[in-house]
Amino acid sequence: MTLIRRTIEEHCPPGVLPSEEMVNGLYGPTLLDEAEAISAAIVATVERLQLQTTVKPPAPSIKA
Repeated sequence: MTLIRRTIEEHCPPGVLPSEEMVNGLYGPTLLDEAEAISAAIVATVERLQLQTTVKPPAPSIKA
């Protein structure tokens, strides 16, 4: 679980995964609770990425 947490912290947008202390308060102290928080972070990241690709306007064309 620690390896997965560190990977999310390094590669996903800031704030999608609460700190370990916050996870204990929000979800609980067990490994299953940590897994739930990690799952929520993955879903939040995918939603953000989908939103970015949906909202991003096309690049302007360059005319000579």
